[in-house]
Amino acid sequence: MIQDIAPHFLDNHFVPGKEPSPDSPVVCFNGKDVLLRYDEKTAQEAALAPEERPINFALAESRTPVGDLHFLPTYGELPEDTNVRFLFTYDGVDVYRAKLSVLDRAHNEPGIDYGDSLVVVNKAMNSKVMEGFLFDSIRDIRQRVILEKNQVFLLMTALQLNNWYVDNKYCGRCATPTVHSPRERALVCPECHRTIYPRILPAVIVAVTYYNEKEDKHKVLLTKYSPKTGHAFPYYALVAGFTEIGETLEDCVQREVMEETGLKVKNIRYYKSQPWGVVDDLLMGFYCEWDEEAQKALSDGAGSLFDDKGDPVIHLDENELRTGVWLTPEEMTLQPDAYSLTNEMMLLFKSESIHSPNDLPLALQRKDIEALEREFYK
Repeated sequence: MIQDIAPHFLDNHFVPGKEPSPDSPVVCFNGKDVLLRYDEKTAQEAALAPEERPINFALAESRTPVGDLHFLPTYGELPEDTNVRFLFTYDGVDVYRAKLSVLDRAHNEPGIDYGDSLVVVNKAMNSKVMEGFLFDSIRDIRQRVILEKNQVFLLMTALQLNNWYVDNKYCGRCATPTVHSPRERALVCPECHRTIYPRILPAVIVAVTYYNEKEDKHKVLLTKYSPKTGHAFPYYALVAGFTEIGETLEDCVQREVMEETGLKVKNIRYYKSQPWGVVDDLLMGFYCEWDEEAQKALSDGAGSLFDDKGDPVIHLDENELRTGVWLTPEEMTLQPDAYSLTNEMMLLFKSESIHSPNDLPLALQRKDIEALEREFYK
């Protein structure tokens, strides 16, 4: 998964007042776009629309004194009026975030000249950035595989913190501008003294399994998002959803599966968790199985519980999903990368390491799962 970055290590311990050196790497965001280092050739390719860019579109080979973080600008390369704040430490290197700066204003207001250090290198996206750099979306970075997994994890974690800073410039209680706490990673309202910490949203990922006696095969419920949700993710995924107030994780599993597919489930067993910084989630994965008896009680004899294949009938919430199917390990297709908890849970079913919740706790170690990833992602 995206957080499995060993032998690299991200230490999120916050040190108030830490100051950068000229060689300190700095993450500069504009929305979900991040500033990356490119050479002239790749910058020209980046000027193409994302769908027209080469699949193997690569970052410049230039290196800075921070080695593995060469793709980020250093503090010494940024304009002198750029304010930064310490984020975390990566492999012993302090990483910073650029606060509201000339870079943000230039990217948001194309056509306005903010100085000789800014040039247009990506006319198709109307971006003004420093020479040798351009803004690129984290989604495109992930899909084009132009960074290593550990580097993408760093950017996703930085994005989560950046969003928190941006979303809490003002106190949500009295609208006073917030200030940084001198003691911890927190924003404080100087008027009403409210303290604001980075938010984390609990959500569940659910693999619903079923043994089809007619076909003598184990199956898992896979879904695809509806365009109505705004998700452009075209690949199969598992049922997922956010935990509501006053709800346990197990209650959330039952509710989300029922709301999205009309299915009752039982034997809910926890598998693993994952931070997912793009949307501030802490994802918690569960396996469960279809509950035929509860489904019978719910239907009260109205209509068959099974389709022609012998699978439980799915009743999709079409505002959330466009597809819901029961698939065997042989039939299912994995997502194109091994970053997500969803995909790891799908991988374990496809490799037949898990047929049902009864196969938990999983005997496989992380090294075994990585071996499976190498097998299915050759």
